[in-house]
Amino acid sequence: MRIPPRVVSVTALAAALLVGGPVAVSANAAPAPAPASASYSIAAVGDICYSALPSQAHDTLDLIEAGGPYPYPQDGTVFQNREGVLPSQSSGYYHEYTVKTPGSPDRGARRIVTGEENQEDYYTADHYESFDLVDYAC
Repeated sequence: MRIPPRVVSVTALAAALLVGGPVAVSANAAPAPAPASASYSIAAVGDICYSALPSQAHDTLDLIEAGGPYPYPQDGTVFQNREGVLPSQSSGYYHEYTVKTPGSPDRGARRIVTGEENQEDYYTADHYESFDLVDYAC
């Protein structure tokens, strides 16, 4: 399995997380309605300190950094971002990895989803309903 290269680019990450660029606001302007098909938004991406992640997420991030081996055959597969919560990218940009859930009879709901940028790691505890970008500086 090929793991995508992870290149440092803070500017690219910041640009990917911004929605639409500069916005001009007028006191008389009515808010634009949200598209009917958009049930999720990039606003659902928060952030979480690396130190606040569960220990199992640290284990998964260590495995990703080492290139495996992974405990589940689905680990390292392309994450499609069907929910549209993460910033829109081309197919193959994101990959998903299982974060073990103690006591769960299956893979559970916790995942790490990586982007191609260096340390562009997202954590979800609710099976892709929301994501937090892992902040390694805190």
